[in-house]
Amino acid sequence: MKVSRSPLAIAAFVLSAASLVLSTGANVQTTLSYATPIILFVAAAVALFASASTSSTIALLILVHVSAYCLISLLGSMGPSGAFLGYWCMVVAAWLLAWLTVQRLAGWRAASPDMQRLINLALPVLFGAWLLILWEVVVRGFGVPAILLPPPSMIAARIATSVPTLWADFQQTYLKAAIAGYAMGCGSGFLAAIIVDRVPFLRKGLLPIGNLVAALPVVGIAPIMVMWFGSYWQSKAAVVVIMTFFPMLVNTVAGLAASGAMERDLMRTYGSSYGQTLLKLRLPAAMPFIFNALKINSTLALIGAIVAEFFGSPIVGMGFRISAEVGRMNVDMVWAEIFVAALAGSLSYGLITLVERAVTFWHPSYRS
Repeated sequence: MKVSRSPLAIAAFVLSAASLVLSTGANVQTTLSYATPIILFVAAAVALFASASTSSTIALLILVHVSAYCLISLLGSMGPSGAFLGYWCMVVAAWLLAWLTVQRLAGWRAASPDMQRLINLALPVLFGAWLLILWEVVVRGFGVPAILLPPPSMIAARIATSVPTLWADFQQTYLKAAIAGYAMGCGSGFLAAIIVDRVPFLRKGLLPIGNLVAALPVVGIAPIMVMWFGSYWQSKAAVVVIMTFFPMLVNTVAGLAASGAMERDLMRTYGSSYGQTLLKLRLPAAMPFIFNALKINSTLALIGAIVAEFFGSPIVGMGFRISAEVGRMNVDMVWAEIFVAALAGSLSYGLITLVERAVTFWHPSYRS
């Protein structure tokens, strides 16, 4: 019989075997307390003794997630801080097996591109799901007070009951302030880069000023913008403009200088004007730099809008809600807002990445 030499499989097998022994003497004697270590032991045996084939990996994937469900359900019968030694052996074994499963999935090479994209998408989803599972188990197993760190199940329940409030905050902060400031900041930074490239002496005058503006702390700019533009979304958009202008300016200027000297000489030989050279050579060569700035700014815009709302806003918005709910000790609502912000920022980053792949398909980093 072939035995896997993976340290993860060996450690998971030893821990799952130990949990079988330790669980028999635990205070909690339920069906789950007997079934969970058996399921984990079978999963560890599959990982250790079965070959790393497609069928064994799928079986391991199913067994690991069934054991995770059992581990979380077992917490309900134990109560806070009721986890025993065998339970933590099961938790560590399940985590090691999940790690091994994701590692095997990462090594798959599907025959069709669509299946390969599906596998590539499943990897971060599975890894993120297991981070949430570990968070849930550790917080509830050690009885961590919810005011310090609520479990994901508590945050999910708050999200489910606060959808109208979260949507209103999302509209105010993201759809109004962040997107408007992002468009104006990136657009003005791009145009300023074109001007700097066309007028060389501005490179020595405008870039240092832009660097100075980028170094200004957002906590100092936000109150000033509130005094200038009021407490509504316009002042938050102004903060976002300041935060996103300089990254776009610097990256675009660097991108416009990325085209080779031979290519520029060839364009001059053909009698191309500055505009023709810019549109047909230099801007296409600068696209990776421009999209790099767009991706960086997609997260900066949301952060700037949220932080700006701490210094004056109407009774709606992510930043306002976070500040207000922290004062009321409603930490689950704070985490719900953080989740919405993280989801919006991740989707924005992913959307820009998809557009980048379509525009810069010629770049060496996207060649198969």
